[in-house]
Amino acid sequence: MSGQLDGRRALIVGGTAGIGLATARAMLAEGAEVVIAGRNRDRGARALAALAAPGAAFIAADAGKADDCATLVEQAVGTLGGIDVLMSCGGGDPMPRLLRDIPLPELMPQVSAALAPVITPARAVLPVMAMQGSGTILCVASDAGKLATPGEVTIGAAMAAIIMFCRAMANEVKRDGIRVNCLTPSIVEGTPLHDRLMDDSFAGRLFSKAKSRADLGVVRPEDLAAMAVFLASDQAARITGQTISVTGGISAI
Repeated sequence: MSGQLDGRRALIVGGTAGIGLATARAMLAEGAEVVIAGRNRDRGARALAALAAPGAAFIAADAGKADDCATLVEQAVGTLGGIDVLMSCGGGDPMPRLLRDIPLPELMPQVSAALAPVITPARAVLPVMAMQGSGTILCVASDAGKLATPGEVTIGAAMAAIIMFCRAMANEVKRDGIRVNCLTPSIVEGTPLHDRLMDDSFAGRLFSKAKSRADLGVVRPEDLAAMAVFLASDQAARITGQTISVTGGISAI
């Protein structure tokens, strides 16, 4: 490895599995110190064991709750001495459903459940990075925020909100030396969500068709991790406010 993240201090929300865990592994390999965060302590312990790295730590937190996020950031700063990189990918495992099949009382909670755990940590870490005069924020949404797809009305609404949040935040915080970018995969093999989607009768048909269009290969967590490492490195020092699709060719937007 090149050590391109030597000295960086990274907080990865949603870091106990899938994209977040792969990113933690990649950033550790590039020299970063890493705190992973998630709601489940047992999963956090398993993730730390899988990383098997002295530069890794776990903090339990619900990223969708403002108080939890504030405490998480405070504890991460105490552990790391600061936060140079936030990777926010704790949006859970939303399942596609046709809008007519979603009970009205569940509509907005479904949007919030996919949206809040990604954008709340970004707001929580802002004072720390602003005081440092530098920082990189990476949020994970999905291409459902760019393409209208049957069964992804609430998911798409939340993903589009994450995309615009990142663009608008990037515009506000660039004067503080902070960069904000958004990664938007489609289906990602090797994640718990992938298996749930493919086992579902409706979602399985939807995403089997999507996977057939991935002529460059279906994306895996390591593909997103590699992009995250690049965006957190000095090589991406002039890149902010961007939404980058990583889909293996399923979409070209």
